[in-house]
Amino acid sequence: MGRITSLLMIIGFILLGCLRVSEQPLQSDDLGAQPGQIIHHVFFWLNNPDSESDKQQLIEGLNTFSSIDEIKVLVVGSPASTIEREVVDNSFDVSELMIFESVEAQDAYQVHPIHTEFVENYSHLWERVVVYDMVVN
Repeated sequence: MGRITSLLMIIGFILLGCLRVSEQPLQSDDLGAQPGQIIHHVFFWLNNPDSESDKQQLIEGLNTFSSIDEIKVLVVGSPASTIEREVVDNSFDVSELMIFESVEAQDAYQVHPIHTEFVENYSHLWERVVVYDMVVN
């Protein structure tokens, strides 16, 4: 048993040594965002928050946006289990983040048939939606 423990410790130290720790936070260009681009972040609260089926349906619907050319980056996810703090609101059920080249590209997305079909086909799943749009400096 001592040999296995020693071997696991050695492997652990090797893996720790392989990790790259950055002293600087990622900049917007590390995420693919450039000045003037639009970040579109949407939060959804489900009608049935305990329904894994509804959550998966919504996620599948959001992932259909990947075929919209105006969207440069699409990220879909759920609340992270981070440390509880007063300033953190993880009461939402599903979120999506998009990056657009410009306000015009984001405007085109809003009227794109895939987006309008998404709203038509999936809006029955949510009770609340909050959107935050920002321009990258």
